[in-house]
Amino acid sequence: MARLAAARYGKDNVRVYKVHKDEKTGTQSVTEMTVCCLLEGQIETSYTEADNSVVVATDSIKNTIYIKAKEHPVNPPELYASHLGQHFLDKYPHITAAHIKVVVHRWTRINVDGAPHPHSFYRDGNETRNVDATVSREKGIELKSGLVGLSVLKSTGSAFHGFVRDEYTTLPETWDRILSTDVDATWTWKPFPNIAAVAAGVERFDSAFDAARTITLKTFSLDESASVQNTMYKMCEEILEAAPEVQSTGYSLPNKHYFEIDLSWHKGLKNTGKDAEVYAPQSGPNGLIKCEVARS
Repeated sequence: MARLAAARYGKDNVRVYKVHKDEKTGTQSVTEMTVCCLLEGQIETSYTEADNSVVVATDSIKNTIYIKAKEHPVNPPELYASHLGQHFLDKYPHITAAHIKVVVHRWTRINVDGAPHPHSFYRDGNETRNVDATVSREKGIELKSGLVGLSVLKSTGSAFHGFVRDEYTTLPETWDRILSTDVDATWTWKPFPNIAAVAAGVERFDSAFDAARTITLKTFSLDESASVQNTMYKMCEEILEAAPEVQSTGYSLPNKHYFEIDLSWHKGLKNTGKDAEVYAPQSGPNGLIKCEVARS
């Protein structure tokens, strides 16, 4: 006999743009987000008995996303996601949890003749600021923040040697290589009992994001990396130190390979080892290194 083991539904890929206008200075600030909102609760009969009386229409969920963006600040995204998720619990008694994902796209103010322009921006990278929020009657508000898609590369200062060598190994050891990756970093906050607790000291979220981004860039640049594994662990340690209310943090880093090209066939041209200058960037396959570091 079949049974419904789990179910949630909602609206995905809702694009939201909000502008904040400072009437005193004439300066405007902009935020662009992509939002996903999924609900769960006493909705089984909509699946098993075609009973739509328990369904909050996904179009209504979309409208709510826009309305809550009007009614509440969208920065920091952790606070907006908490408000949005809490609304569904307050409004619909049969909904037990709301799962909110907010992806904030990067817009940076343009400088014109050395001065910041009041209302012009540019996209200086594809990185996003992400938030996953679960607001539930049982556990309160659970938040995971993140930085995704920050592309970094250093042309030296990375090594990889001393690894397992056996009959399957062809990779040579190296004491100097290119290191490049697309950063996917997350940090999970200690649970919050309610919206008031999220709002109290709300500056913690921007502070942690700025710290995580700075730590990632600085450690990546300065660490004489013995491996991606060791470098990412150092980053995690520093984020935990910088954000006391974060209970765990982690990274997922693809190792984007750049291979030397042997050009000795052309007039003895030297382009390997210490003479390497021209490389072939690889689209795949690539290494993928992950870790999560929690407080002991």
